[in-house]
Amino acid sequence: MALIAPALLAADFARLGEALRTFEAAGCRRCHIEVADGHFAQEVTIGQPVFASIRKATRLELDLHLLIERPERFIGDFAGADRIAVHPESTPQFHRALDLVRRHGSRPGAALLPGTPLEAVAEVLDEVDFISILAADPVFGPDFDAISGDAQGNPPRLGLRKVRQAAQIRADRGLNFEIQAEGGLRAEGLRDWLEAGADILVGGFAIFASDDPAATLRDLARRVESCSNGEGLTNL
Repeated sequence: MALIAPALLAADFARLGEALRTFEAAGCRRCHIEVADGHFAQEVTIGQPVFASIRKATRLELDLHLLIERPERFIGDFAGADRIAVHPESTPQFHRALDLVRRHGSRPGAALLPGTPLEAVAEVLDEVDFISILAADPVFGPDFDAISGDAQGNPPRLGLRKVRQAAQIRADRGLNFEIQAEGGLRAEGLRDWLEAGADILVGGFAIFASDDPAATLRDLARRVESCSNGEGLTNL
């Protein structure tokens, strides 16, 4: 069943608890969190203490995206996450990093920058629970949505093509990993992502930039749920 995973990074950092309650009230079961170190990704976002506080504050599934160099050094610090995605571009010990995620009780995932082909993770697709495909290089803030879709809200072709490729590989090899698409989440583009084969849609700034974030999130979740319940993509 396809679902929306709202990104906490787009919220007001002085009101993270309120944002979590908004996610819960909208019927979301998962929250996406980017951890960036200022090296692998330009920005510095949340660290271990803030993550620990978030974990205590919510029962939502926490989907952690480690945009950090050599993530194997810190995986134990984020062991409370339900899911942890790491980048093959960020470490020469990518397989070890995935193994450490599972050893610490989280579900491992592989995240890919737009310019990284699926072949980079082909050998571990039977060992990951999900892959996360970025629609644009990580530049946090409203610009991320702006560069990961056109003016009409259509997703970028590169991201859609990679999602389709991942779905085809999954079917051909009989694998069960989920396909997650990050960035540029807008109502106008939901149909494209879902038709391409995405199971999880991550977005944040399109939600929090609206006049009523809670209503926007509920609408997005309703649209995706209607498709998953068999009402068809024509409703999106």
